[in-house]
Amino acid sequence: MKHIKLLAFLFIATLTFTACSDDETLPEEEHEEEVITNMDIVLTPQSGSVVYLSSEDLDGEGGVDPTITGGTFAANTTYTGVITLTNKAEDPHHDITEEIEEHADEHQFFYSASAGLSSTFAYAGANDSNGNPVGLSFTVTTGDAGTGTYTVTLRHEPNKTAAGVKDGDITNAGGSTDIEIVFPITIQ
Repeated sequence: MKHIKLLAFLFIATLTFTACSDDETLPEEEHEEEVITNMDIVLTPQSGSVVYLSSEDLDGEGGVDPTITGGTFAANTTYTGVITLTNKAEDPHHDITEEIEEHADEHQFFYSASAGLSSTFAYAGANDSNGNPVGLSFTVTTGDAGTGTYTVTLRHEPNKTAAGVKDGDITNAGGSTDIEIVFPITIQ
């Protein structure tokens, strides 16, 4: 009988200790990675024609290659760009741009031009809560005529205080790439 009482006490004690847990020891909820199927960029010059760049990859990485539409820019012109990101694999479509705005401290866009293009990029629009750029809005100033590519990269959790990152240099940014698109570009 003593053994039964002792076993019952140990069983109840075990249940009590395992049922109580310290919330601080639970793993932190991870932010689910965004699924981005579409990147659309509208570039508006001070005067002249608007340029639209787009990428669509409904099946994600691998499988069918994305459909990428580049653009033709006027030489020696400044354009204001606005990026929209969407997950069109969901029905209804999910606006990822809103998530980027909500988690601005965790995201930053980077822009670069290939060797054949004379172009400079600058951040515009809203910054994150620490005053660092996000890059959903930007400007690009074209130089002389040429052909090449523009690469647009969204980094998740970059080190925004690393050297050059605030100015758009991806070299020391770290983090992980949420999406990177290479657009064919002509400047004429």
